[in-house]
Amino acid sequence: MSSEPSPPARPVVNSQWPHRELYLRVRDAIATLPLYFRTQTVIEGISAVDIFTLNSALGATIENQVVATLNQMRPTWDPGGSYAQYSFMRQAQTFPDVLLKRVGESGESEVILGIELKGWYLLAKEAEPSFRFTVTPEACAAHDLIVVVPWALSNVIAGSPMAFFPFIESSRYAAEYRNYHWRHLREAKGDTGIKSPAGVSPYPKKADMIADVPLSDAGGNFGRFARTGIMDSYLAQAKQELLAGIRAEHWLGFFKAFQDQRDRSAINMEIERLRRRLCDSSAAPDEKSHMALTILAGLEKLLAE
Repeated sequence: MSSEPSPPARPVVNSQWPHRELYLRVRDAIATLPLYFRTQTVIEGISAVDIFTLNSALGATIENQVVATLNQMRPTWDPGGSYAQYSFMRQAQTFPDVLLKRVGESGESEVILGIELKGWYLLAKEAEPSFRFTVTPEACAAHDLIVVVPWALSNVIAGSPMAFFPFIESSRYAAEYRNYHWRHLREAKGDTGIKSPAGVSPYPKKADMIADVPLSDAGGNFGRFARTGIMDSYLAQAKQELLAGIRAEHWLGFFKAFQDQRDRSAINMEIERLRRRLCDSSAAPDEKSHMALTILAGLEKLLAE
């Protein structure tokens, strides 16, 4: 009787790699990104029914602004100016989404590391990131990262996007764990095999075949990153983030009820439940609690019209 294989281990970045200290500083910079994230995008006049559509409408904009923020944080990840010729650059429809690279005068480039970057709207109806991650592990360097940046509007249904503490993981480990989960952790009845492309290396060209393909996937679930379990503890923590003094999970429950088009009295009950939660969690009124109460009053006004 064969035993279940051990789960994959996270790759160790070689201590002799000349850019190792830069890599560690970049990770630290990503972790503190919410403190520096700024955007000129302002959203007004969106209805509660349409709140779930923000991810598709603003997702690419948020990711572009994350890249811009990382470049503005250069003193954090390059305090000595040793990498003055390098910057984070977004690349479309190619893995990974972002490269820390230098482009020379003659057009040649040098890549130090890559980041697969995903924005996650905290109030998305799925209540979890919905992106698919199918890239084969061999396309990921040991020091490449997958980063998920949660965000929401400053006034919940209006205002400017603000970022929250991101999920940061080795992209090679993420790809290996996805395959491990697919082969060994699911209770699958079909073939759990996976076909991987040959001859793959990090920083592939746009036309390169780099996706792992399951031999059987009737439900189309392969690559649904959040469903592998790798983010479970992080997602639970992210849903505790406060939006105008109320936890994201409670806002999410309310907007789902609104989206499901319950009768007006049921929605009013949800608003009152949010108001009680706010009062229970606040020892004394503050700016955020006043903001939340204003938002709830506005929602009640919308219902009355």
